[in-house]
Amino acid sequence: MGEGDFLKRSAESSFCQNYVAGVTTCSLSTNSELLLETAGDTFQQAKLPPDQIDFSMRFWVDIVDQAQSPWPRPYARGLGHLVFAGFDSRSSFLADLRTRRVIGRFSSAMAGDSGYWKTIIFPMLFSIMAGSVGLVELHASCLARGDLGIILAGSSRAGKSTLAMALSQTGFDLVSDDRVFCLQSAGQVMAWGLPRPLKLRPDAVTWFEELRGQEPRDIQNGERVFHCHPKQHRVAKCEPRLIVFLERSENRESERTSFEMTPMESSEARARLEADLLTETSKAIKDQKKSLKGLSRLPCFLLRYAGHPQRIAERLAESFANLCNLPGDRKSRA
Repeated sequence: MGEGDFLKRSAESSFCQNYVAGVTTCSLSTNSELLLETAGDTFQQAKLPPDQIDFSMRFWVDIVDQAQSPWPRPYARGLGHLVFAGFDSRSSFLADLRTRRVIGRFSSAMAGDSGYWKTIIFPMLFSIMAGSVGLVELHASCLARGDLGIILAGSSRAGKSTLAMALSQTGFDLVSDDRVFCLQSAGQVMAWGLPRPLKLRPDAVTWFEELRGQEPRDIQNGERVFHCHPKQHRVAKCEPRLIVFLERSENRESERTSFEMTPMESSEARARLEADLLTETSKAIKDQKKSLKGLSRLPCFLLRYAGHPQRIAERLAESFANLCNLPGDRKSRA
């Protein structure tokens, strides 16, 4: 790299703040006021003693670095308890999973790109650190009515984001899309996510009137997508009461709606959840076991479906309302 201290570990970081991020806590020190503002827009500021901080971040911003967007595709590499994440040739961070410390260096342009931090850097950072602070990260979407939530899990292209968008139109609030973090504490499982927009693929124009006539302009992981912000209020966290594993029919020649929702044994649900987890250290795996056990004990169902996502969402909303004994007309908020 040509520098003895690329990450500027000894440089002054004049801006410091502690945050509550869903069900975990973190601290940030930096020399960039813009980066501090982005963190404040993403997490909830809080006054916390040092012994209540789950992990710390220190990011030095090079004000003379002339790098500019568009940014290349990020990457991460791990060796034991150390994980390196690179965003371009001059912007990266190093995470120590044992000490739960993250140090990094960024160009001024990247530090000022709040959208990139909210959709790429912060989610990637929390994915890396999740296991070390006892969080279980699921490749899923999560929505809530009040304080009670539903988790939509499944493989890529199972329709998680599409159904999340449709559920938001029936009155559900969005908690998280794509990645959901879960933790069991004091006998209660809680779920939360970073405030990212919903990511919808180009075929979403078939189902959502508000997208008709539009072309996806955003690029994520090399794919053109729509980034949508549901009209419903967004909530920071919820208590999940239902996990639904999605399997969407690939036969799209017919628009006929099919909805087959069957209970799933907790052992199978746990196996599916564990298969989705990132490789962790032995200590992280031990810390995650309690949360995994709590998640697998929730009512879990396999949903095989096809057809209009709005109709599927209505059926899901009814099932959720019956399970949680929610009062009122199930379709009155559609």
